[in-house]
Amino acid sequence: PTMFETSRKVLCISCIIREWLLETGSPQMEWPALSADLNPIENLWDQLNRYVEPSNPLPQNLNYLSAALQEQWDPCIALLVNSMRSRCQAVIDAQVHMTHY
Repeated sequence: PTMFETSRKVLCISCIIREWLLETGSPQMEWPALSADLNPIENLWDQLNRYVEPSNPLPQNLNYLSAALQEQWDPCIALLVNSMRSRCQAVIDAQVHMTHY
C-alpha cells in the first residue's frame, strides 16, 4: 500500500491534491507540529546535502552527482532508520518544543 506524507499546511499542499487524497481515501501519514525531526525525507536530503556540499571538487555534472549521492544513500538510510527510536523519544520528551535533531 502507498502512504502519502504531508505536513497538512495549506501552503504545502494544493487544493486539488487535498481533494484527491480525500476522495480516494488514501492513507496519509502526519507528524506532530514542530516535529520535522520525524520527516525522513527532509532528513535524508539534509544528510545527503551535508555529504556532497563539502566535496572537493564538487560534482561537475549529473553523473558525478548521482554517483556521489548513490554512494551515501544506504549509509544515510541506515542512520535514519537506526535513529528513529531516539528521534521519536526526543519528540515525546520535548513535548511542544523543538528537539536537537
